Amino acid sequence: MAGVSTDDTPPDLSEIAELAAAGGYTVVERVGQRREEDPAYHLGEGKVTAIGRLLAEHGAGTLIIDARLGPYQVFNIARRCPPETVVKDRFTLILDIFADRAQTKTAQLQVALARLRYELPRVEAKASLASRDERPGFMGLGEYDEGRKQDITHRIARLERQLTQLGRQQARRRERRREAGFWLVAMAGYTNAGKSTLLRRLAADLEVDANEGLHPDLDPTAESRDELFTTLGTTSRRVETPHRQLILTDTVGFVAELPPWLVESFRSTLEAAYKADLLLLVVDASDPVETIRRKISVSHATLSDKNEAPILTVLTKADQVAPARLRRVEAELGPLVTDPVAVSGETGMGIEALLARIDAMLPAAMTDRVILPQSPDAMEVVSWIYDHADVEAAEHTPESIAVTYRADRVTVARTRAKLTQLGDAEQVLEG
Repeated sequence: MAGVSTDDTPPDLSEIAELAAAGGYTVVERVGQRREEDPAYHLGEGKVTAIGRLLAEHGAGTLIIDARLGPYQVFNIARRCPPETVVKDRFTLILDIFADRAQTKTAQLQVALARLRYELPRVEAKASLASRDERPGFMGLGEYDEGRKQDITHRIARLERQLTQLGRQQARRRERRREAGFWLVAMAGYTNAGKSTLLRRLAADLEVDANEGLHPDLDPTAESRDELFTTLGTTSRRVETPHRQLILTDTVGFVAELPPWLVESFRSTLEAAYKADLLLLVVDASDPVETIRRKISVSHATLSDKNEAPILTVLTKADQVAPARLRRVEAELGPLVTDPVAVSGETGMGIEALLARIDAMLPAAMTDRVILPQSPDAMEVVSWIYDHADVEAAEHTPESIAVTYRADRVTVARTRAKLTQLGDAEQVLEG
């Protein structure tokens, strides 16, 4: 693999190496260069020639460049490599990983859309190159013709319509969950920050089968592996705080330099973060401070101005960091992060503090007291309150039952609507 740095520091190839490993590759050589980008080769022509020799020496079949390459650059690089070499840039590699990890229908459609958006501007460039060289390193786009371009355009439009329809379904699902008394909390952040492990810790008291019975639209598990892009779609689980019931959703991880077309292709998945009541921005506390700062900046840039939710920064893997260093990390992040919470999904460290902060950052619950007659219809309302609110007290007499509960405004409003059907029920809102 290779990369270019335009300043005095050597290029950092650690992330592209992790991406290569996630894509199933074994890295046999890393090559960096400090210079301005070459419009013909990205790296310098001499460096590319040297890389070609290294590929032959190692018998390596793939060259990964840590950049977004133009079609002419890929073509020129491939011509200086052994004949069967496949040249991939950063985003071809990411798309390959996405395609391998896409398990849900939504994720598969999003990957297909991203591939087509990446391919479209390269089709016309193929016209002048196809007659000159047909090496496998040139993306394998095939011969250029106008029909190919039209086919890609039509397929993009079809996928966009399908994803728009799925987006509407997801929006209705969010509203049903809110109507059922749940607060929606999403997790976002850099890939491999520990989001899935944290989700499993927070929802550890819930049996998978129980989740399916209560909410058949929820994915039953959140997979945790120490590699990039374990989560590509979304996984949702029910979580309880001392005063609320949450639906917590794990979303796809971010990486640096994602182009707008790739982020836009995953809009359906990211809507879970954009439209949540609270967003947990998850960051690996064991990283160096500069790395943490960079990853937070990447996450904020990816969320962009589409995010509507307040953000709580969560420093994960805190069990791997000495307390003194953890305090230093929090202090050095400065204005980039306000009052983060340090936790460990592995050990449970800081989980109670996190749940308390989630409670505090969500809109305040209200206390309501209702007095209902002793009747079958009234008992159905009482049962509904128990299912959707935090009941603080229930007082029974032969003629009535008084229930004091805490809930959000939507749940209180729905309770009152149910009470209007019971003519002799009373209600007192205590705030």
